[in-house]
Amino acid sequence: MSKKDKPSRGKKRDHDLTQGILEITRSGVGYVVVSGEGGDVFVRPNDFNTALNGDTVRVKVTRENLRNGKKEGRIADVVSRKQNEFIGHIQISSNFAFFIPDTDKPMPDIYIPLNKLNEAKDQDRVLARITKWDTVNKKPEGEIVQVILAEHESDIAMKGILVENGFPLVFEDDVMEEALRLPDVILASEIKKRRDMRDVLTFTIDPVDARDFDDAISIKKIKADLYEIGVHIADVSHYVLPGSVLDDDAYQRATSVYLPDRVNPMLPERISNELCSLRPNEDKLTFSAVFQLNLKGHVKDFWLGKTVIHSDHRFSYEDVQEIIEEKEGKYQDELLLLNGIAQTFRAERFKKGAINFSSTEVRFQLDEKGAPIGIVVKESKEAHQLIEEFMLLANKTVAEYVSKIKVNKKEVPFAYRIHDVPDEQKLTPFIAFAAKYGHKFDTSTPQKIASSFNSMLEEVKGKPEQHVLEQLGIRTMSKAVYSSENIGHYGLAFDYYCHFTSPIRRYPDVIVHRVLESCLVGAPVFDKKMEEKCKHCSEMERSAMDCERAGNKYKQVEFLKDHLGEEFLGVISGVAGFGFWVETVEHKCEGLVSIASLSDYDDFGHVESDYSLVGRRSGRKFRMGDKVYIKVVSANLTKRQLDFEWVLKPEVEDLLNADNKEKVKPASKAKGKGREKKKNRAE
Repeated sequence: MSKKDKPSRGKKRDHDLTQGILEITRSGVGYVVVSGEGGDVFVRPNDFNTALNGDTVRVKVTRENLRNGKKEGRIADVVSRKQNEFIGHIQISSNFAFFIPDTDKPMPDIYIPLNKLNEAKDQDRVLARITKWDTVNKKPEGEIVQVILAEHESDIAMKGILVENGFPLVFEDDVMEEALRLPDVILASEIKKRRDMRDVLTFTIDPVDARDFDDAISIKKIKADLYEIGVHIADVSHYVLPGSVLDDDAYQRATSVYLPDRVNPMLPERISNELCSLRPNEDKLTFSAVFQLNLKGHVKDFWLGKTVIHSDHRFSYEDVQEIIEEKEGKYQDELLLLNGIAQTFRAERFKKGAINFSSTEVRFQLDEKGAPIGIVVKESKEAHQLIEEFMLLANKTVAEYVSKIKVNKKEVPFAYRIHDVPDEQKLTPFIAFAAKYGHKFDTSTPQKIASSFNSMLEEVKGKPEQHVLEQLGIRTMSKAVYSSENIGHYGLAFDYYCHFTSPIRRYPDVIVHRVLESCLVGAPVFDKKMEEKCKHCSEMERSAMDCERAGNKYKQVEFLKDHLGEEFLGVISGVAGFGFWVETVEHKCEGLVSIASLSDYDDFGHVESDYSLVGRRSGRKFRMGDKVYIKVVSANLTKRQLDFEWVLKPEVEDLLNADNKEKVKPASKAKGKGREKKKNRAE
């Protein structure tokens, strides 16, 4: 809509427009997906009006079928683009050049002026950015950001995953220049404004390969059974100021993205790895939550504010875990005390209704070119839990403090991290499935549901059905999001919660720091766009998760590409009408066994309520959680897809059936053959 439109006219026009996200099919037609009631709107290619797949748009409905509710429309304007950058090839002629994107979604080629080639040559693979697209009658105009000089296809694939999900690969020059201008030296005048905690024992605990350290813990004994424990967070908001180029860029990205072979950071390395990284033996500016605690984990008092710290040591999780287990090592007394308090917090949290789901994460072992040569399962041990519990304490304390600030009886707009109660539609079939294993659920209140979950999770530990029930249980849960409207965090059993502890890699934490500082100085900021910012950060978080899933999947396929024809033991991780997914036990790689590949054995039907495929003649059942042997038959890197075939091994089948009969039968009276259960998700 033109800025020249009068306000009254603009408002009138807005009533006729519906906002949603454009999804373009491979055939070229599009649908504007509208949240809530009203239904999606069909859009023909000629009516896209410069919109591309994934863009947030406003659409005007031009035709509606009142009988079936189907709508057709044209896009009035683009509210925001999902991505401005694309990977593809450049075609150069004597007077002009065109960029042809690598995408299965129809979109126009991009005109590139010859003075915007950035040294690209004809047919180079490049990263291009749209800079101007004025009317539907002209092609978009752009520039070449960089030539992609990839040693192997994997590098291009990882970059493609980031770009497809709207994450820029590089920081623009003005962003880098602003970051480089930030001073290295901490002025004495700045230190005077802060609580000086440089003489208090402080250390960081992070992954062994971490490059930025955004949190540290300090500990000091005050008197018998009373300790001062500080949670210190990098003061990113001191360097990244509202309205700056750095801030605008960080907001658009909203999060760092972690792929198997790289990190796509939210902030330039000048900030994330240098100025704000809490490196040992350096003075650093921090925002802190400092608690007075006794050994039982009771918080006697707390203080929130700006600090300056000096980290005495950098620990890895492995270092701390060894000290916890061996009870000896550097700062052993302090670490063991912190761990004891953390475990008390953890036990109390689950007692109050936090749900104790466990999930398996993997780490890829890569060679010097980034190719996967091994896969290691990450374990959450007490060293991880030590950090987790103190970060949770800081997050909930900050959220509760801000929630109590009122100005003219109005709450201060804030970025809460919320988690709703389980989805009833998903919960009902899960409860019926869990009942087959003898587990009963009390659904009278959300708290009783949480208690039932925890009872089930405790009872199934070490049993064949543990992972299947865990994974199906996780799917009943709502997704945690950012919101200015607080409803509490159901999964953690907190009435107030926010993200305060990772501002280097999450923009909502930067928002939280700014609001908290405004409250501490007695001038709370009322940001009218808080909900809009929360929504944007939630959307970018989901995009980052999509990137991480796609990156992991690509590396799985890349890894098993060297194992075609080999057989592995796996666990059925999902079931659909067209087949079932299997996750290998050894590598945690997931592939599909299609129902067509089972046709020589039997005709199989899908039993949704039992998460299984059942043979019509043999009665053979493939149920989620069953152990099976598979053979790797295809590894498609382009589609990021693995195809398996089921391998019948009679002697193994007998052993598995015997094991399953012994372990499952006493807990279940369900009909049909049971099988040993394990984990993962059906996609």
